[in-house]
Amino acid sequence: MKEIIVASTNEGKIKEIKAMLEEIGIEVKSLKDVFDQDIDIEENGKTFQENALIKAQTICDMIHKPVLADDSGLEVNALDGAPGIYSARFMGHDTSYDIKNQYIIDAVKGKDRGARFVCAMALCRPDQQPILIEEYFDGEIYDKIEGENGFGYDPIFYVPELHKTSAQLTLEEKNQYSHRAKALKKLYTILKGEGD
Repeated sequence: MKEIIVASTNEGKIKEIKAMLEEIGIEVKSLKDVFDQDIDIEENGKTFQENALIKAQTICDMIHKPVLADDSGLEVNALDGAPGIYSARFMGHDTSYDIKNQYIIDAVKGKDRGARFVCAMALCRPDQQPILIEEYFDGEIYDKIEGENGFGYDPIFYVPELHKTSAQLTLEEKNQYSHRAKALKKLYTILKGEGD
């Protein structure tokens, strides 16, 4: 397998996946590289894994090629695990992350600041069982928006052992510690074991 279609148009996500998989000779393409128009897939699963599988299987069935989908989000202890699977849609699709991030900072004041990023990945290939993986990146909610790298909730996700927010990490650092990096490493190990 020399090519994987990533069932996403999120440029930040594609960049992170490309940085890891292209190192091992797998060409990564996004939905924009494959389709002329936007493909709207209803993510109606109740877990990150269910949503990842829905995305990967839908596109795989359409193009009959290996498709990787990732469903990820932020779980905040003080918000009972919210925004969770609704991370992208939290407070509405059109609400900027500056507003979402500030809301979360305000919501955890004086409370448990613990949080984690979750990444579920599904790799679907024609006529094969899907591969499902779930990994985590533990940290806490920072008291301000900090950092220029990354996307989404990265500027408020503080990583205590690195003394930085996720948005202050270099791409190399992120690809060493993040939930997505851990999931991709696990996927790579599985594929290598298959001799693929």
